[in-house]
Amino acid sequence: MCPHAPTPASATPTPPAGSPESVVHEERAQLDFSRSMSYGDYLQLDAILTAQKPLSPAHDELLFIVQHQTSELWMKLMLHELRAAIAHVARDELQPAFKMLARVSKIMEQLVHAWDVLATMTPPEYSAMRPYLGQSSGFQSYQYRSIEFALGNKNRAMLKPHEHRSDLLEQVQAAYAAPSLYDEALRLLARRGIAVPASHTDRDWTQAYVESDAVEQAWLTVYRDPQTHWDLYQLGEELTDLEDAFRLWRFRHVTTVERVIGFKRGTGGTGGVSYLRKMLDVVLFPEIWRLRTSL
Repeated sequence: MCPHAPTPASATPTPPAGSPESVVHEERAQLDFSRSMSYGDYLQLDAILTAQKPLSPAHDELLFIVQHQTSELWMKLMLHELRAAIAHVARDELQPAFKMLARVSKIMEQLVHAWDVLATMTPPEYSAMRPYLGQSSGFQSYQYRSIEFALGNKNRAMLKPHEHRSDLLEQVQAAYAAPSLYDEALRLLARRGIAVPASHTDRDWTQAYVESDAVEQAWLTVYRDPQTHWDLYQLGEELTDLEDAFRLWRFRHVTTVERVIGFKRGTGGTGGVSYLRKMLDVVLFPEIWRLRTSL
């Protein structure tokens, strides 16, 4: 054999004991994936990691794309958990609902911290890629809209951006027409014998929620006697955690946008920061927050 010929794979020398290579062999790690599913196969990484298609020559556009794509992945999981939690509340199955709602709050924490990465983009860096965005905007995210609808912030006007895609419109309309998480929570209180007005347990679910003194009194019944209504009390606190996290997500969004584009109009046509600040005033579960003054 030629002294410089490569060593056949079958004759690979045994690695020295204690070396990184020997550890891999000692642990019997699977190394051949020619006939079995690998990590990349399972996660469809070929599709995910080739889904970033920058349109501009700007270095920072990849950050912008990855930030928004990963946020959409987290929102996909959030919707998965929210829908299941709503279904569990509707069936009086609160323990699994609590776990799911806690997970949604943690996902929102991830989304809050994601803005920290985007905030490293300076105004000149964003301006270099902005013309390539056209009218595309996070305002048009059908998953975000479905989350808002599931949380009770119903707005018929927000169906319009999805009319060009019947498949997406169908998903957003389903969330728009269905009882929200808070609607189902109030129906649960009524099933437990707590006085909730019929106007809030049997209504047109597409209409924006209107806060009620009677609903606040219903929640006060729970909060003034938590031992008797422990699971309902815990539900109230899960809702509080959820809205708390959602407010932080919205606030971090506003501050990041102001930091990067100032008060320029958004690519989606809104006033940008001015629109986002108005959204900060939206309260999802108003009586849950109001009752604290009365306790």
